[in-house]
Amino acid sequence: MARAASRKRTPMKETAEDKAVSDGAYGVAAGELKQFIERFERLEIEKKEVADQQKEVMAEAKGRGYDTKVMRKVIALRKRDPDDVAEEEAVFEMYKAAMGMA
Repeated sequence: MARAASRKRTPMKETAEDKAVSDGAYGVAAGELKQFIERFERLEIEKKEVADQQKEVMAEAKGRGYDTKVMRKVIALRKRDPDDVAEEEAVFEMYKAAMGMA
């Protein structure tokens, strides 16, 4: 048995059929990879366009006299759970009172 383990095995030669299968698999994987990358790139372009539109909205609001910093805070609050916001505000008020700021 030790004799069998000590024998070196020579690798099998790759046949033309083997190469065709591996090339086909590579082609499918490469095509799929290309689709993912192109889809991601299109989404990045769309994201930039949306960000530019958001900047335009804020610039227009600022031009009409609104405080865009406060607007952004309101937008952030609207994304959060109302119970979490209420709890945070209660703790904030308690801390202000403890510091004599209420």
